[in-house]
Formats: sequence, structure tokens, C-alpha cells
Amino acid sequence: MNTHALRLTDATQGRLRRLNLATALPPIIVAAVVVVAVDLHVWWHALILVPGAVAAVVAFERWTANDVGRVAVPCLIVGAVVWPLGVLVIDSPNAWWGVASVGSLSIPRLPRYRYAAGVALVGYVGAVGALRLLVDGGDDVQRFALIPAAVTALIMVLSYVGERFYDIVQELEVSKQREAEMAVIRERVRFAGDLHDIQGHTLHVVKLKAALAQKLVRADPERAEEELREINTLLTDTIQQTKELAYAQRRLNLTAELENAKNLFEAAGITVRITRESEPEARSSELLGQVLRETTTNILRHAQATQVRITLGAAGITIVNDGARGETLPELRGLSALRQRVHDDGGELTVSLREGEFVTAAEFR
Repeated sequence: MNTHALRLTDATQGRLRRLNLATALPPIIVAAVVVVAVDLHVWWHALILVPGAVAAVVAFERWTANDVGRVAVPCLIVGAVVWPLGVLVIDSPNAWWGVASVGSLSIPRLPRYRYAAGVALVGYVGAVGALRLLVDGGDDVQRFALIPAAVTALIMVLSYVGERFYDIVQELEVSKQREAEMAVIRERVRFAGDLHDIQGHTLHVVKLKAALAQKLVRADPERAEEELREINTLLTDTIQQTKELAYAQRRLNLTAELENAKNLFEAAGITVRITRESEPEARSSELLGQVLRETTTNILRHAQATQVRITLGAAGITIVNDGARGETLPELRGLSALRQRVHDDGGELTVSLREGEFVTAAEFR
């Protein structure tokens, strides 16, 4: 878990514990006062009972601040001393309340042996209460041993459940943070893919047109000048698209992409045939434009094609070229990234070799 996620979970748990402080501390204080008042028979009994009650209140306040570990040991010692004194010296059947309260707040947070420690606490409360046999022969064992041990066991169970609740809150916060981080990563991947679509495509086309202009500069200066003007226009358009991408305003026009692909293929000496059977839905039009752009770049860069057929229908687009070489598909990382985006939008992008032709198809169901 990273530092930011830890801060978030700590902040959430802190809010919950502060809420507990505001809602539960007054009843805890009232309970402490009642425990002392009920068993206070003479004034000096307070010297024994009050430290146990104070230890319980201090431990609860530190627990709400997520800092109970700092006071757990001294508070447990105080509560553990008060209980046998209450049993043997002042006849207090409720003096166990301090050690049970401190234990229920601190033991469930132990990194190890928390359940064994809980059992030991219940055993301690019951065993000390059983010392009442030394005083009255067993008449008050139920009041001093059985009931305190049973109530302590119940408190411990509720404490384990409560601590598990905080663990679940922490897990939910971590899960939420991880989902947010994954969303950021997905957006970065999407941005990188779009940037590749824009600039990778443009740079390759500029390379082709620059090479063509270099060949024509003497043989056909006017045509070379026209190619240079197109390069300038293409770069200007790419700069604008990059700005739109940065500000989340970029939208591809499928018709413009078809015309652009046609011009590029023809400039490279590739025969192109475009068949528009019907228009795709608006929701898929932009993704189909991206598939066409990426495929056009791949054909110009990697294939030795002489013919390209583009078929556009209501369900999607198919681009076929005769530049396939060999028996295996080349690695096309741009299309691999687009495949996931098409899938997320309810479509399927496939790339295959068929009878010496390279087929790229994107279909939406």
C-alpha cells in the first residue's frame, strides 16, 4: 500500500474514531462513575476503584485517537491490580470493569496472538474472581467469577467484531484508492495511444511526402512545392489535434479519415477502393476512424501493398491489403491497444491473414 493510500485509510479511521469519542465517551464516563459509586462503601475504597475507572477512560480516549498502544500496558497493569484488590479487600464485584475495558480496546489490535491474549484476559478475570472462595467459602463465586468472566468474554467478542469492521473500512479505502490509480493509468494509456495515433501517423506521412518532394524538386518543381504545402498543412493540423487532445476536445471525423487514407495510399502508388455500404452509428464512428488511421499507418510502414480495399458498413469497417508476407502476423502494438478500447465499447477488433491478404476488421454488435 502506498503512502497516499495509508493517509486516506488513516483519515477515514480517524473520522470514525472521533465519532466514537463524541458519542461513546460520555456513556463510558457515566459507567465509570456508576461502577465506583455502586461499590464505594467507605471513602478509602475510592483509592482502589477510581484508578481502574480512570485507566478505562484514558484507554478509550487514546483508542479514539488511534494511539491506544502507547497507554495499553500501564492501563492494563492498573486494571489488573484493581481487580484482585476489589475481590479480596473491598468486596467489589465490579472492579473487573477497568481491566476488561482496557483489554477489549488494546488486545484486538495486537499484531499477533490477539485471540490467545483475549482468552487469557477472560481466564484472568474468572480466576481472580474465584479467589472469593478464600473470603466467603464460595457464596459469591457466581457474582465475582462467573458473571465477570462471561461479560468480559462477550465484550472481547464485540471488540474483535468492531476491530474487524475497521479493517474492512481500511480494505475498502485501499480498494477505492487502487481503483482510482488504475483509472489514472488507463487514462494515461488512452492518452498515449491517441498521441501515437496523431503524431506517429503524421510523422510517417511527412516522411513519405518529404521523400516524394525531394524526388520531384528538379523534375516537377510545382508538384514538389505542392507536396511541401501539404506537409505544412499536415503539421499545422497535427499541432491543432495535439492541443485538442491535451484539452480533451479531440474528435475524429470518419469521412475525413477515409479521404485522408485514400490520398495517402494514392500518393504511395497503392490502388485503393472504398465501399460505403452504410453509415456506422455515431457512438462507434470515432473509434472506427482511429482503427482506419492506425491501419493506414501500418500499411504504409510495414506492408508492400499494391491494393487496398476499405469496406464501411453499419456494423464496422474492414481494411484488406495484399501486402502480407510470410505465415505469421507482425507485432502491431498500436492495434493491440485499440483492440482493448474497441472491446470496452462493445465491439471486436481482429487482425488476420487470409489467402495472402492482411485483414483488419472492427465490428460493433
